[in-house]
Amino acid sequence: MTDMALDSTRLRRLQWRCRRGMLENDLILARFLEARGEALTEAEAVLLSLLLDLADGELWDLLSGRAEPADPALRPLVSALRVA
Repeated sequence: MTDMALDSTRLRRLQWRCRRGMLENDLILARFLEARGEALTEAEAVLLSLLLDLADGELWDLLSGRAEPADPALRPLVSALRVA
């Protein structure tokens, strides 16, 4: 993976994928991308995509702190999302 910043098309696609059926997830993801979207690296985008593949309930459990990610590579991103 690379530390290069995302191009604007990739960022817009991620923003679209962050629109969730669960308002709580939607708000957290939108705040995170508003704050860090321009600086998001390709590596972080790949990890965020993995999180976005989860069902809303599973994602909420991670974002709310009720669960921890099984994959240690996701932990820094989940922590950043929790404080967003």
